[in-house]
Amino acid sequence: MPSLFVIQGHNRGSRYELTNHEVAMSIGREAGNFVQLDDNEVSRRHAEIRRVGDSFFVGDLKSSNGTWLNSRKIERAELSSGDQIQVGRTILVYARDNVDVPAAGLVDIVPGSNGGDGSRIVRTAREADIGGGPLPGDTQNRWLARARSNLQVMYRTALAVSHTLDIDELLGRILQLVFEWVEADRGCIMLLDPESKQLRTKARRDRRVSEATSMAISRTILDYVLDRGEGVITSDAQDDDRFSGGNSVVRTGVREAICVPMQGRYGTVGVIYVDTTVPLGDAIERGQRQFTDEHLKLLIAIGHQAALAVEDTTYYSAMVQSERLAAVGQTIATLSHHIKNILQGIRGGSYLVEMGLENEDLAVVRKGWDIVNRNQNKISSLVMDMLSFSKEREPDPVPSDLVALITDIVETVQQRADEIGANLEWAPPTDMPQLLFDPEALSRAILNVVTNALDAVEDRSGAMVSIRVARDTEGERVRVTVSDNGEGMTPETIAEIFNLFVSTKGARGTGLGLTVSRKILREHGGDIRVSSQPSEGSTFVLEFPVRTGDDGQAASPPDSPATLS
Repeated sequence: MPSLFVIQGHNRGSRYELTNHEVAMSIGREAGNFVQLDDNEVSRRHAEIRRVGDSFFVGDLKSSNGTWLNSRKIERAELSSGDQIQVGRTILVYARDNVDVPAAGLVDIVPGSNGGDGSRIVRTAREADIGGGPLPGDTQNRWLARARSNLQVMYRTALAVSHTLDIDELLGRILQLVFEWVEADRGCIMLLDPESKQLRTKARRDRRVSEATSMAISRTILDYVLDRGEGVITSDAQDDDRFSGGNSVVRTGVREAICVPMQGRYGTVGVIYVDTTVPLGDAIERGQRQFTDEHLKLLIAIGHQAALAVEDTTYYSAMVQSERLAAVGQTIATLSHHIKNILQGIRGGSYLVEMGLENEDLAVVRKGWDIVNRNQNKISSLVMDMLSFSKEREPDPVPSDLVALITDIVETVQQRADEIGANLEWAPPTDMPQLLFDPEALSRAILNVVTNALDAVEDRSGAMVSIRVARDTEGERVRVTVSDNGEGMTPETIAEIFNLFVSTKGARGTGLGLTVSRKILREHGGDIRVSSQPSEGSTFVLEFPVRTGDDGQAASPPDSPATLS
């Protein structure tokens, strides 16, 4: 299935299937892209994937940092399976299994019987037997040519292993490589189920797909390969009598077959099996075996490479699942802690309300209700931040007054500023037109930043928080600047503050506010920048492209947000 896998960057491990998409599939930073990446060096709409017939093409959308295919900068190029696409700091791998693979159900494991067994193992080999010396009768030129061919096969196998994260995709490509080098008619890869220890067919390939029929494999051969860890060449020739338990190979009509174990670091994970169905008359006339010792040794090496990849992919999947469970546990623990603190505040306020009612003391009732109301607002804010962070949403832009929105925010936090003795500076500009944005979402983003600024200046003499809004000199972006004279932050702290559940407020902070604010700004095609020095305060700049409410058209914003000046 044609897919894009993210193998480097914040979105590592994500997979995007391309099969069912007939239109351009965009890659970029903003919401609405088919592939949305959390990468500051990726443009809002950076590149796109287009399907043309049975092929896929990648094209750059005039991004600032360019689009790179296999370390080469491109404008447009056709994709091949295994190609690496780099946008910003993110690397994606295009994987496409274009092999026409029949259903895995067409592979049968045939049990032995009590009759005579016509199958004979004519050669066996272990991984330790793989050597590079010449065979009898080889000339130096023939040996060198064969060695170069084997090296090329192993190199391509190593590439397939390193560029593929999906086991099914990997096994299909391994079979494709085997068929390019071995003149087999049929082949399959079977993996051991970790629970039942039974073989399950994961990939099959036929040279003549239209003639594909049910494929029977001898249980006798499979058991021998798995038990001894040896690769084998089998033939109908009567030159090996090590088996006498069944006649399964004779029933299949197979003249020759190779079966090798897939041995990884920790044991055998499966087998690779290929066979040929040359008619008996042609085999007698040809007078030689189809499969040679060289085929057997190379397939053993390929089986080892494939096994290592299966083990690594299985380990990676388990690690991702473990990280997800750990993240869920951390989320539950963190949110439970904050909800518990809020509930304790509500309980304390409720106690004062009850005491005031019993004593008919209105002052105590009012004091208790103020505590309840503050904690009610905290839990409301926490829930809204959780919803904003967890829900992928498109902004709902409507013509709105940004200056009026910020004025409402200032009025909302003014009481908090008065309580801590902070001077809240806000000078509304008079030349700001109506803009198109989502007022509810943007209000939450700005409110989070302003609230953080007030928290930063608490208990400081001469506390001050300044809010400014302006358009840049080209008029293409609007900036909301929130500055404070708090304690400031170190570069190490700045690098972490936008991470989920990271807070500089200790038990008072949830670690959601700035994460949610950045998500909202990016949904608007913008971003948040921060500059700070210890003991000198901090400045946050929230910027997004200008879209006026007069014509509803977006100015052409730069691909990367402007830096602070």
